[in-house]
Amino acid sequence: MRAVMLIAGARPNFMKVAPILRELKRRGLDGVLVHTGQHYDTAMSDVFFRELDIPTPDHHLGVGSGSHAVQTARIMEAFEPVLMAEAPEWVVVVGDVNSTLATALVTSKLREDLRCRIAHVEAGLRSHDWRMPEEVNRVLTDRLSDLLLTPSPDACANLAAEGIPGERIRFVGNVMIDSLLHGLPAARERTVLSAIGVERKKYAVATLHRPANVDAKESLTGALRSLGAVAREVPVVLPLHPRTAVAVAAHRLESLLDPLLVVESLGYLDMLALLDGALGVLTDSGGIQEETTALGVPCVTLREETERPITITQGTNWLAPWPPTPPGVLAAYRMATASGNSGSKPRPEGWDGKASERIVDAIVS
Repeated sequence: MRAVMLIAGARPNFMKVAPILRELKRRGLDGVLVHTGQHYDTAMSDVFFRELDIPTPDHHLGVGSGSHAVQTARIMEAFEPVLMAEAPEWVVVVGDVNSTLATALVTSKLREDLRCRIAHVEAGLRSHDWRMPEEVNRVLTDRLSDLLLTPSPDACANLAAEGIPGERIRFVGNVMIDSLLHGLPAARERTVLSAIGVERKKYAVATLHRPANVDAKESLTGALRSLGAVAREVPVVLPLHPRTAVAVAAHRLESLLDPLLVVESLGYLDMLALLDGALGVLTDSGGIQEETTALGVPCVTLREETERPITITQGTNWLAPWPPTPPGVLAAYRMATASGNSGSKPRPEGWDGKASERIVDAIVS
């Protein structure tokens, strides 16, 4: 078969493309990696390539930051000549970032001329909240894709309810867990806990980056005060996302960081080690909801809803009352960590480290 082109643009994408690239190589198939440059600083991009053993991208579009419209347009403009020159048999897009939609849209318009098809990894997830840019990206990408590769049975049901023909849907499991299981032994050798000054199972981890939590002063204040309430009971480590750091400075909320153990953004293995060693996690990240479920670590999600309900019904995830308040988040954290969630709980179906094998099977069949 002709080449399989994989698109990566932001941190969650890197964990998804890495095992697919390894599986393509194992089978002697030609994989072409395009990095859009949507995340472009070392902490959020280059270090992930090193730690996940991702090869140097064949193409780097270097689009950088911008508004959703500007970033999406830049990706489309830069990607079109690359697609035309490579003419792959498949373009594989992952997740729900702007790079996902932009490259799928370009490919869909050249699909007939290039005889190229689109596969969407992590298809079918739905928050049903159209205020989220990611919801727009994931729904439209699913509409454009020829092959919809889902991580969980609820995602298959979502697509069926939207009228997607069954022959386009394939349940493959969660490819992020392939990367987690691959990297976990190395992560457990890291010294990040001692560097921060915390002991295993005697601290919590928090992450914040969603616009609903960090862009407006009122919402960011509520979220940080909620983390501060938890920090009165257990040390809370906060790897500070660049977007959140900018918002904290812009709103002059630095004092609300004082109760927290603030560290810079971490690489993949250090972050995995931090999650694995935590007593509990508070986050607005979709990927971390999945990772904590796979690790058996209690998680409180600081969002109104989640597009990953399986992490609640079969995993270790809890939704905090919305909007976040110190009493509400603290109560949710206490319930989550007192609930007995542990690594003894079986992982959801397809979260077995073999999703990349099923993805490549679906593409070559």
